Amino acid sequence: MLPQPPATPTASELLDRDPVRLLARLTALDSVNPDLVLGGAGETAVADFCGAWLAAQGFEVHRLEERPGRPSLVAIARGVGGGRSLMLNGHLDTVGLAGYDGAPLDPEIRDGKMFGRGTFDMKSGIAAMMVAAARATAEGSLRGDVIVACVADEEHASAGTEEVLASFTADAAIVTEPSHLELTLSHKGFVWFDVEVLGRAAHGSRPELGIDAIAKSGHFLVALEELGRRLALGPAHPLLGTGTLHASVIRGGEEPSTYPAHCRVTLERRTVPGESADSVERELTAVLDQLVATVPDFRYRLTRGLYREPFEADPQAPIVCTLARHAEKSLGHPPVVRAEPFWTDCALLARAGIPCLLFGVDGAGAHAATEYVELASLELLTGILTDTIAEFCS
Repeated sequence: MLPQPPATPTASELLDRDPVRLLARLTALDSVNPDLVLGGAGETAVADFCGAWLAAQGFEVHRLEERPGRPSLVAIARGVGGGRSLMLNGHLDTVGLAGYDGAPLDPEIRDGKMFGRGTFDMKSGIAAMMVAAARATAEGSLRGDVIVACVADEEHASAGTEEVLASFTADAAIVTEPSHLELTLSHKGFVWFDVEVLGRAAHGSRPELGIDAIAKSGHFLVALEELGRRLALGPAHPLLGTGTLHASVIRGGEEPSTYPAHCRVTLERRTVPGESADSVERELTAVLDQLVATVPDFRYRLTRGLYREPFEADPQAPIVCTLARHAEKSLGHPPVVRAEPFWTDCALLARAGIPCLLFGVDGAGAHAATEYVELASLELLTGILTDTIAEFCS
């Protein structure tokens, strides 16, 4: 692996508003999320660079670092007053470098693409929104504030956006996650649960004394699969389809000659708009209580884990209409409207009362062994964001 470049921009870099060169510089800075990879570099170096660059462009830069070594930035170009504020949101962290095919921190351009870890997910979005914000506010004539939020930890628990939203708000937001230059107006949420099936420990030679928690869990796994089939046949969201369910982790037992007293099944339920953690908990409780009623000696404990809401934008929201109009002008056709099965920080922004949507570059390889961005899409995205900012905040 190549040595890390300095996080301090050179004098020429501070004045450079070329999104391709900025992306290459950001890609070369290691920002692997340490909550995903033990010893990961975190966001410090890339936040240092972005903060210096944005300050040189005239932005008022706020550094938020509730967790040491996990900084987020909020950079504001203040409007002259009387206009709408717009937040551009993107995450600085990446997934790990192990198993990447090539040099993940050595950005390479070939065939109109830039390769490297984070080029697609999502330092391209960071570069585009930084350059677009700088270009749109260069004359200082906008009435509304332009807010650039470069956040930590989206790849794990989104602590960065949560920290930003504790102190900052806006009239609208654009999350620049990659979307193939298509308007993403909804995505699924998720909730995690632990189901602990309770048995009774006993020597393996004493079946009359023991209750096998692992065997009892088998009944639950069969019921879980059946619940998944019922969900697939149930009411569907027009873009997202139905919610889904799967068992993720199972742990139980201590040794071959002991009846296991506990077996824990961790499951994930992907949710669509209209579903919540409470509704999923009721759904699971009904399944488990039915097993209590029908399976001898079946007992359980249900514990709710992390929950993230599904997201759905108003297609008539001013920010959606404004961006769609400029996208159509640049692309030569109305942008495709899409939904995503995965979760993004859009849901946190929407929960905070900020109308938002997701719009980003084209490319491939998020979390994969080869990752790249189509550079033409980066240029298009930067232009679309620039025009959107200029109109929305005017």
